[in-house]
Amino acid sequence: MPELPEVETTRRGLAPHLIGRRILAVTVRKALRWPVPDELREYLPQQRIDAIERRAKYLLVHTQAGSALLHLGMSGSLRVLPQETPPGLHDHVDWRLDSARILRYTDPRRFGCQLWQPSGETHPLLRDLGPEPLSDDFDGDYLWKLSRGRAAAVKLFLMDQKVVVGVGNIYAAEALFAAGIHPKRAAGQVSRERYARLAGEVRRILDYAIARGGTTLRDFISPDGAPGYFEQELFVYGRAGEPCKTCGAKVRAITLGQRSTFYCAHCQR
Repeated sequence: MPELPEVETTRRGLAPHLIGRRILAVTVRKALRWPVPDELREYLPQQRIDAIERRAKYLLVHTQAGSALLHLGMSGSLRVLPQETPPGLHDHVDWRLDSARILRYTDPRRFGCQLWQPSGETHPLLRDLGPEPLSDDFDGDYLWKLSRGRAAAVKLFLMDQKVVVGVGNIYAAEALFAAGIHPKRAAGQVSRERYARLAGEVRRILDYAIARGGTTLRDFISPDGAPGYFEQELFVYGRAGEPCKTCGAKVRAITLGQRSTFYCAHCQR
């Protein structure tokens, strides 16, 4: 699933092609995770795109009438293409723009979504989300205070979208490794000092992954068709049985919360 750096890469790639453009028509060929609401087709045409914002792993395309709420799901991608480009089997939604181009949503698994948020409202999917990991609201003190008394594994705590948004499986594993924290350690047993280091590593790794274009795993490609490059620099994720790049011990794999978790037992305590 595309994580925060991939979604932010998509936002940055789309912005120059969309902001200031007018949407002329919306074509929906197939339903996605949820049916595309009638409001999207009714209100978006003739609207000017004023801004594109990322909230967690969602993209918000803002217009005067309201905002389109987009999620890439497991395998979705957004591309700006020439208007005459014929649709393929997995090309499900097109926005026709006044630039003689289209914004095309492609999704082989159709787990993504395109929803509608009326002007001045917050969509229910966004209401209970935690702070952004790259914002001033997120730091070690925040994590330490929120974790007191929690017995859940620290990796699951870090991936809880009500705690902090956008830290998915890949980047949680990498941040915990960089901070030297075992992913199974109870969240309430991690010290304030170690949370300060973890918050710093989350921020550093996400910033670096965004700069590198995200992580290409299976399906993600950026709006210009280029892959992300952070995958080449992963320390533990997907490296079970390979030597740790720091100490040489074998990277281990376990399952936490039904997700594969990778760590080094020597470097992480």
